[in-house]
Amino acid sequence: MKFLNEYRDPELAQKYLDEIHKTATKNWTIMEVCGGQTHSLVKNGILSLLPEKIRMVHGPGCPVCVTPLHLIDKAVHLATEKNAILCSFGDMLRVPGSEKSLLEAKAEGADVRILYSPLEAVKIAQENPNKQVVFFAVGFETTAPANALSVIHAQRAGLTNYSILASQVLVPPAMEAVINDDENIIQAFLAAGHVCTIMGLSEYEPLVEKYKIPMVVTGFEPIDLLQGILMTVRQLEKGEYKLENQYSRVVKPEGNPEAQKVIKQVFEVSHREWRGIGEIPLSGYAVKPEFADFDANIKFDIQLEQVKECPDCIAGQVLKGLKKPNECSQFAKKCTPINPLGAPMVSSEGACAAYYHFSPPTPEGEESTILAEVGGQIHD
Repeated sequence: MKFLNEYRDPELAQKYLDEIHKTATKNWTIMEVCGGQTHSLVKNGILSLLPEKIRMVHGPGCPVCVTPLHLIDKAVHLATEKNAILCSFGDMLRVPGSEKSLLEAKAEGADVRILYSPLEAVKIAQENPNKQVVFFAVGFETTAPANALSVIHAQRAGLTNYSILASQVLVPPAMEAVINDDENIIQAFLAAGHVCTIMGLSEYEPLVEKYKIPMVVTGFEPIDLLQGILMTVRQLEKGEYKLENQYSRVVKPEGNPEAQKVIKQVFEVSHREWRGIGEIPLSGYAVKPEFADFDANIKFDIQLEQVKECPDCIAGQVLKGLKKPNECSQFAKKCTPINPLGAPMVSSEGACAAYYHFSPPTPEGEESTILAEVGGQIHD
């Protein structure tokens, strides 16, 4: 497939790997921010092919994983106690709340629906004027334009039965929180290409300058990641720190101005709690007061007691890059995708799920087999 297969070319992957091995002379710890990048690294066997000097750690780039427990409880409450039609993306349905997940609420009879776009939820509201319809709006800057647009469409259509439960989080503040953590071990970042497609590059330049840390915006295919790692290692070895854009075929410096305009129309920056991490100042979007009629938090005035996270779950340490998923004592034991203790074992972008599905021990001598499959196994 043109514009895809060329980024899964085993021969080119080998060239980048050889260059990474030649370039790395010191030990370096690099965080890939996005869960999509994590899955690609794990699924394609890239982690086992990198030199031992390069340690990749996995960041908080999974919006489903960082959606706080109390917001999931609110979504369940809306579906079960307020009799609302609760809509969201598929991953959110299986994330455990304090008592049950949305999927369990659905099994008990609640009207919970999996959608691919919030605009579908607006249509459902139009077709069901006597029912309240709530879209659980989860995501980073990438999903914010569509979620904002759903509010604009609902307002233009004069709908009074549509609202969103917003859990929109922002990547740069999370990266800064990771850098400022007392246990921080990160020396460079692979930044999330899809976020930069919307927001551009300007928000990352101050972080690079302030913390003197290399940052490379990358895509999600094996070649993207290998090239991004090589660019990062070259900076580290030279003692440089700058913002580079590996994903230039998609990411423009200014991002997408029209998408940014829609976001600013509906949302304002606010403090936001991150599951497993805690509150990060100015790290999320909240619905603006002028759109309060479409803010489920205000519309339903939901007041629920906040419940503590499962003490056996180390998701916070995984999301901050302090531990790998398989370093958890409950990994693949008490915590599995069927019975998850935390969101990273559920989400399609969760690091724990990536390790569970794609990271079996690799016997000696199989590295070349993994590399040969870079171009093929991802199609499975």
